[in-house]
Amino acid sequence: MNLFFNSDAATLSPVALFIQADWVVKLVMLGLLAASIWTWAIIFMFWRRIGQTRRETEAFERDFWKADDIDAFFKAHHDDERPAARVFIAGVSEWRRSTQGASIDRAGTRERLATAMGAAVAAEIDRLSDRLNILATVGSVAPFVGLFGTVWGIMRSFTSIASQQNTSLAVVAPGIAEALFATAIGLFAAIPAVIAYNRFSHGINRIEARLNRFADGFHATLSRQLDRER
Repeated sequence: MNLFFNSDAATLSPVALFIQADWVVKLVMLGLLAASIWTWAIIFMFWRRIGQTRRETEAFERDFWKADDIDAFFKAHHDDERPAARVFIAGVSEWRRSTQGASIDRAGTRERLATAMGAAVAAEIDRLSDRLNILATVGSVAPFVGLFGTVWGIMRSFTSIASQQNTSLAVVAPGIAEALFATAIGLFAAIPAVIAYNRFSHGINRIEARLNRFADGFHATLSRQLDRER
């Protein structure tokens, strides 16, 4: 009994389709399978990273707005690695640099505070979205790579027709099946990548908006403190 065939002799198993495929189609299939495995690894990594970042941001904001003394809070969190903490540290650091002189440029200080915290937010989003472009690349390229395998397999089928001078479906069906299987693997790699890219992009945008809101609130707090400085 042939283990590569199902009870229906006209239906090949995926293993048989791969083994009987041309070496070019095999390379395409292996490349797409590797891309699919890589995609799923990135998906799980982002799923954990975004969830953890969201929880850390919520916890830090909750602690910050409960604090009565910004200087004491800074001393307790000056080496905190959470995204919201880094935005906070950037704001306090710029505040101290801008207010250490005898005279204070209030307008310039406000502008520098906004710039420093905005840059910190951008840096955190860049770090958070690292490797997200891989999902976009796989989602856009994988179907075309699979299509290349399909075209190659169909060309091979037509070559079989020419060499055997036989137009029977039994001659061309295996090659066409192998070709279509390459397209299926391409879609198998691309569809999760596109869905995950859109979902994670939305999650990162929400985190960016939250960090910006925190930066704006902290900027307002420092601005009020600046009005009291002489």
